[in-house]
Amino acid sequence: MTILPMSQESGLQRVAAASIAVALLVLALKVVSYLLTGSVALYSDALESIVNVVTAGVALAALRVSARPADKSHPFGHHKAEYLSSVLESVLVVLAAIMIFREAYGALLAPRALTAPAEGLAINALATAINGGWCWYIIGYGRRHASPALVADGWHLLTDVVTSVGVVAGLGLSLATGITLLDPLMAALVALNILWAGYRIASMSVDGLMDRSADAATQSRIRDAIRLSGEGALEAHDIRTRSAGRATFIEFHLVVPGHMTVENAHAICDRIETTLEATLEGVDVSIHVEPDTKMKDQARGTVDLRGE
Repeated sequence: MTILPMSQESGLQRVAAASIAVALLVLALKVVSYLLTGSVALYSDALESIVNVVTAGVALAALRVSARPADKSHPFGHHKAEYLSSVLESVLVVLAAIMIFREAYGALLAPRALTAPAEGLAINALATAINGGWCWYIIGYGRRHASPALVADGWHLLTDVVTSVGVVAGLGLSLATGITLLDPLMAALVALNILWAGYRIASMSVDGLMDRSADAATQSRIRDAIRLSGEGALEAHDIRTRSAGRATFIEFHLVVPGHMTVENAHAICDRIETTLEATLEGVDVSIHVEPDTKMKDQARGTVDLRGE
C-alpha cells in the first residue's frame, strides 16, 4: 500500500487548521454585523458561521485520524474518518437550520426595525469576501489531494457565501422598500439553502462510506497504466476499484501464459503496481494471477495485454 508523504499529510492539516482561524475571523465579523443591526437574517448568517467553526475543527480531527497508518484493528487504514466528519457536518447544518427557522418565525410574528444597517451590511460583505476566497482555495486544494473532509468543508463555506450574498441583497431591498418582513423571510431562505447544502454533503459522504468506485477518469488512467506496464501478461480482467478518502483500492485478475514461472509472473505484478503507484497517489493494489485457461476476452473492462 502506498502511504501518502508526510509533507502532504501535514499540508492538509495546515490548511484545515487555517480554516478554523478563517472561520473564527468571519464569525467575529458577522456577530458584529448582527449586533449593529439587530437583523434576524444577519443573525442566521452568524449562526451558520458558528457551524463553520465547529465543522472546521471536525475536519482537522478527521484528517489527523485518517493519516494514521493501518494497524491490527484497521488493516485497510483509517481513511474513512473523513467521510464520518462530513456526515457529522451535515447533522450540524440541519441543527443550525432549525435554529434559524425558529428565530425567523419569531421575527415574522413581531417584526423589528434595523439599526445601523449600512455599517452592518458593509462588515458582513467583508466577511463574505473572506469566506469566498477561502472556500475557493480549499475546494481546489481538497480536490487536488483527494480529501473529502476539506472538499465538504469548502462546499459548506460556499453555501455560506451564497446565503450571505442573498442576505445582503435582501436586506438592501428591505431598506429600500421599508418592508421589514423581508428580513425574517430572508432568514428562512437562508435556512432552506443550508438544508440543501447539508443534503449534498450527506449524500457525498454516504456514497463514500458505501465504497463508491473511482470516477471514470481515474478508472481510465488505471487501465492505461496496466496496459503500459503489463508486457508479458495476456490480459487483465474484473478490474474493481473503491475509494476511501484519499486512498484508492484497486484489484483485478491478471492472466499470464500457463507455462510462466511464479517468479516471472510476480515480476510483472511488481511492475504494474509500481506504475499504478506512480500514476495515482495513495493506491493499494491487489492482483490475482491466473493461467491462460481463465481468459475472458469478452468480459466488460478487460484490458488486452497481448500487444497484437
